[in-house]
Order: sequence, then structure tokens, then C-alpha cells
Amino acid sequence: MILNNFDSLTAKVRWIPKRTAVVAAAQDEHTLEAVIRASREGFIDYILVGNKSGILDMGKKLGEPIPGDAIVDVAEEAEAAEKAVALIRQGQGDFLMKGKLETAALMRAVISKDRGIRKENDMSHVAIFEIPVYHKLIFVSDGGMIPYPDLNQKKTILKNALWLLRALDYDNPKTAVLAATETINKRMPETADAAALKELGEKGEFGGGVIEGPISFDLAFSKEAAAIKGYSSPVTGDVDLLIAPNIAAGNIIGKSFLFAGKAKMAGCIVGAAVPVVLTSRGASAGEKHLSILLSAAAASAQKQR
Repeated sequence: MILNNFDSLTAKVRWIPKRTAVVAAAQDEHTLEAVIRASREGFIDYILVGNKSGILDMGKKLGEPIPGDAIVDVAEEAEAAEKAVALIRQGQGDFLMKGKLETAALMRAVISKDRGIRKENDMSHVAIFEIPVYHKLIFVSDGGMIPYPDLNQKKTILKNALWLLRALDYDNPKTAVLAATETINKRMPETADAAALKELGEKGEFGGGVIEGPISFDLAFSKEAAAIKGYSSPVTGDVDLLIAPNIAAGNIIGKSFLFAGKAKMAGCIVGAAVPVVLTSRGASAGEKHLSILLSAAAASAQKQR
């Protein structure tokens, strides 16, 4: 199955059981707008952790009479993060979402050794983009969690991203491990890492699909560019997943898609006990809504593991 656009993702989520979002510091207008919309559409239930009076006021403003028993009244940012994570640990929610608090505060609660929801491997961020000039959704990782991953961390990033693709019913995803060149260069260690990941893929370490690398962005994205350069791969012009060499490259790719390519975006963190919606403070309600749907689908797959 291939998702051509976010309408395809929405249609898919309609067929999964309703999931419960736990929102930390939910007194954020765009976050609450996205949660309310997803709830009205029948995709999720919710538990809102944060300033109760602020949440109720925002609910009224958005035309949603939020039930008092859906709110856990917590004043402080750090306490809201810890309480939201505790609710996940207690099995009361299927995925976690950031509201009006700093990312660091939420992640401290997530990675706490005693009270968090971190698993043994690294967590990583996967973003999905719908771009007007591309024929299907394109996934990018990791542009939000691991600054300068070594080869072992890149294995985890790739495994996490492929897990999400397969959770969305991709049978044979096509992956490009990006670099600036297709040849191994000692001064560019990401080229050697990409070649190593390709070799591991050919040995079956990552399951079905194609892993290509090192490969430059233009060759992964455009069949025409690949033809001009005489480069042949099933990935060219039909890539599903881009693996960035570091967080800066992943971040730049994503923001280029958004601001220059007029893309729509969804994203979540994978690799924890549950998916985590961790959008930026400047994210629109639409982006947060799509990220909720993505996380609901991922949470459904995680339940079935």
C-alpha cells in the first residue's frame, strides 16, 4: 500500500479502533483545536493535562464543551509532563502529545529512567510530507532527535522509520540514505555509513524493501536527474523514505519542503513505548491534527505487536 496524500492517511485511520491521546499542558489553542477536531471526527478520545480553567476557556472559544473529567488539573509545566507520562505508563492513553510546554520539559519526563516511557533503543523523529510536485507522501528521518548519529544510531533511525512505514501498510518501502555524492569519501563519513546501511539492507537486516546509498537528494527525488547522470536504482524518482546524515540536514530538508515546496506535514517520535506528537511551537492546528492521525495509526500498530 502506498499513501499518495494525507487524504489517504485519513481514510486509513477511519478503519482503526479509536485511540486515546494524553496531552501534556493542553492549554494551547492550536493543540486543543487539533485534538477537538480529531475527537469530533471520531478518531480519538483524549485526556488533557494542564491548567483546567485555561483549557475550559479555550474549549468554549473553540465551541467545544470539554467534560471536566477529561481534564487533569496541573499548574506547573514539569508536573504536567510528568503526569501525562504517568498516565501513559498506567495504560490510560495510547499516545502522548506536547501542548504548551518546552520540548525539553516533556522529554525529561519521557526519558526518565524510573518513571519514563523510553525503551532500550534510541528514539527518533519521522516526518511525512505531502508536496505538490511529488506523486506520493515522502518520509524524512531524523530531523528532530539525534544530532550527529553514528552508524549504530543510524541503524536505529532506519529501523524506527521503516517500522512506521510498515505500520502504515507499506510492504516494500524504498529508502534513500542521503549524502552529497554517490561515492565513498573518507572525508565524508556519512557516505561510508550509507554504504554500510545499504549492505545490511541487502542482507535482510531491515526486512523487505530497497535501501539505496550513498545517494544525493536530486537522484533520489528525480528520475530525470538520475537519467542525466547515468544512475540506475529502483529508488530514483520513487523514494518513500529519506534518511538524513544528521539532524541539521533532516531539519533543512523538512523546512525546505514546508516553506519553499508548500508542503503539508505530519510527524511523530517513534522508539518510545508509545508514539509522541512533538510538533514545534509554530506548527499550525492542521499540522498537529495530521500528526494526531499519524500517531493514532502508529499506536494501533504498536498495540498489535
